[in-house]
Amino acid sequence: MTKPTRDVQITFDCADPATLAAFWADALGYRLQDPPGGFESWEQALEAMGVPPERRNDASAVVDPGGAGPRLFFQRVAENKQVKNRVHLDVRAAPGLVGEARMAALEAAADRLVSRGAARLGRHEPAPPLSAGHIVLADPEGNEFCLD
Repeated sequence: MTKPTRDVQITFDCADPATLAAFWADALGYRLQDPPGGFESWEQALEAMGVPPERRNDASAVVDPGGAGPRLFFQRVAENKQVKNRVHLDVRAAPGLVGEARMAALEAAADRLVSRGAARLGRHEPAPPLSAGHIVLADPEGNEFCLD
């Protein structure tokens, strides 16, 4: 008997779900999740659901337009990030490239994301055969991720 495939959702605790969702949609080539059927916008849907204006940024989600990648869900929490992430995303920004070409592609991706609110945390040079090199960034709320 074959095991059923599981969908995976990655959830971010954060202070500003809309801003973080927009950042990650841009970083990954995702898009904001569509509102429920029958609504032209999330604002319209939330109004119809009776969600007060001050609660309308409590959650947001982005999805892979091709349907292959996991949904990313962003939920507002009261506490700020305290420590380094134990799990993080690796954004594959230079697939198939090696050496200086790889690092140049990673630098270009890092520059673009820093201009969108990321912070640069470090660069790790290639160290063959085990490491091809990567750049560590943090999203606008301090969640670490790697450009790999």
